Amino acid sequence: MFVVRSIRLQCSVNRCKIQCMLLIKLLNCPMLIDCYGSSAGTRKLWTMADIGSERYTFSFTIRDSPTYFINVNSWGREEYIRSLSESFRVGDCVTIENPLVQSKDGEKEEKFNPITPSCYKLLISENHSVVKTSSCYEMDTKLLSLLHLPVKDPQDYYSLGDITANGQSLDGRILNVLAAVMSVGEPKYFITSDKRKGQRCEVKLYDETEMSFPIICWDNESIQLAQSWIPRETVIFASDVRVNFDKFRNCMTATVISKTIITTNPETAEANVLFSFIRESAQTGALHDKMEEQSKESINLETIVDVYTVKQLKEKALQSDGKPEPVFGIIYGYISMLDIDDNVSKVIRNRCSVCRFVVNEMSNTCTFCGDISSDSKSTFVSFDILVDLTDHTGTLYSCYLSDCVAEETLGCTVQEFLTLAEDKRTALKWQLLLERSKIYFKITLSPNWRSGLKANILSCKLANPIEASQSLLGKKLQHVAW
Repeated sequence: MFVVRSIRLQCSVNRCKIQCMLLIKLLNCPMLIDCYGSSAGTRKLWTMADIGSERYTFSFTIRDSPTYFINVNSWGREEYIRSLSESFRVGDCVTIENPLVQSKDGEKEEKFNPITPSCYKLLISENHSVVKTSSCYEMDTKLLSLLHLPVKDPQDYYSLGDITANGQSLDGRILNVLAAVMSVGEPKYFITSDKRKGQRCEVKLYDETEMSFPIICWDNESIQLAQSWIPRETVIFASDVRVNFDKFRNCMTATVISKTIITTNPETAEANVLFSFIRESAQTGALHDKMEEQSKESINLETIVDVYTVKQLKEKALQSDGKPEPVFGIIYGYISMLDIDDNVSKVIRNRCSVCRFVVNEMSNTCTFCGDISSDSKSTFVSFDILVDLTDHTGTLYSCYLSDCVAEETLGCTVQEFLTLAEDKRTALKWQLLLERSKIYFKITLSPNWRSGLKANILSCKLANPIEASQSLLGKKLQHVAW
C-alpha cells in the first residue's frame, strides 16, 4: 500500500503487491506512438500491431516511505484508462497487484516525469494488474504522514523574493517553492484552435519576501487540489515548478508541470516558520489591504459586457455539464425581494478584525485565530444580504449582496444603517425595490444553493432607461430570430 503523490505506474516481472500513497497523477490520451504524454490533456495512441486501433495512457507517482517513490504508467483501451484514472485521487492510498517492473531511461523519462530515487518504473497491465483504493480502515497509518513530507530537501527551495529579484535570469528554470496561499482563482475553461478542451487556474502565493506571486495550474488534478486550499491558512511545498518571465504582466510566474509534486501543509521546520508568519500577518492586518487590492483588480466591471435574461442564465447553467466555471454578465432587472427592515441580524454579520473571517455566531470566536486572547482583537460588522433579482423572464433567488457592494447599493455604511429607525429602513428598501437596475453579477453552479446557482452581485445601480430599453429590444429581436 502506498500514498499517491503524482500519477504514473509500472511493476514487477515477479508477482507482487504494493500498498502506497499517491503523489500526483496525469491522464494522457490520445498520443502518437513514441510521443510521451503530458498533463496538458488526454491523448490517443495508434498501435503498429493493429492499424487504426487506439490506446490510451495514464501516469502517476506513488510513495510508501519517506525516502522512496516511483513513477507508474498504464496503457490500454480508453474505457479501462478512464475508469482507472477516475478511481482515485492524489493523496489516496492504493494497493497495486502484479505490476511489471522495468528499468527506466533516466534522461528520457525524467524530462517529463518527477525525478525519482528509483532506477525502475512500474507498468500496469489491463489484463494482469489490479489497482485497489484502500479505505480509511485498511490504510497503513504510517502512510498518512507521507502526505505532509516533501519529496525534495525541505531546505532546497527559492523564496518568492529571490525569484522576483533574479527576474529573467531564472526564465525557464525548474525549481522548488515554499509559500503560503493568498488566493485561489476560479477554474477557467477554453477551447484551443485545434478544438481541444483546456482549463486554467491561477493561485496567488506569498511569503515573508513577496506578497503576491502567481502560480498557474493547467491540468485537472492540480486544479482540483488547488480548490481545496484555504487562503491565508495553507502552505505548499511545490517541487519542480517551472518559472518564467511574463512579458504581458511584466513579472515572474510559476507553472505546475508534469514533473511537479505538491505537498500541502508540509511538516517541516521551514514550513513552521512560514505558518508563524501567516499568523503574525493576520494579527497585524498586514494582508487585508493587499487582499482588498487584489479583489478589486481581479474583477474589472469594464470587461463584463455580456447581457443575459434570467431565463438565459438558467439555461446556460443547465448546459454547463456540471463544470464549476463561473459566468460573468449583466442583467437589466430589478430587486424583487430585499428584507432589510425586519430583523437587522439577518443582514449583518460579525467578522474578525484580525483575519477578516466570519466569526462563529454561537461562540463569538474566530476559528482561524481563536488562540489569540480576546482582549487583543475585536470584530467588525459587514453587510451579508440575500436578495431576489427579477426580469421579464423570471427570478433568480437568494443572490448574495455583501460588503462594499451592499454599501454602494444601499447608499450607506453599516454603521449608518444601524442608526436608522425601522421606518427609515423600510423607506430605504422601497427606494430600491422594483426599480429597473443594471446589475453586474458572477454566477457559479452550487447544488447546495436554493436555486442550484450561487449568484454574487458585483454592482447594482439604477439603469439608464434608454440603455435598458435598447438591451431589452435586442433580446426580443434575438428571441424572434431564434
